Amino acid sequence: MGNIIAILLGVLVLPIVILGTIPFLGWANWLALPVLVLGIVAGQLSSSGNAGRNFCIVVGIIAAIRLSIGGGII
Repeated sequence: MGNIIAILLGVLVLPIVILGTIPFLGWANWLALPVLVLGIVAGQLSSSGNAGRNFCIVVGIIAAIRLSIGGGII
């Protein structure tokens, strides 16, 4: 069940992260990161698989790279 929740959270946050790659909209990634952390935790708690957790980690890495390129704000 946690794996499904993690996948759903990752899919819901992915458009926000994609929107955050546009210049001057990097602040959207700050909104996405806490939700991704919840997805990672939910995926970690599930014992059936780790696809949801891994998906949230990949989306989180994309958001973190974008934030580091923009200096954390832009």
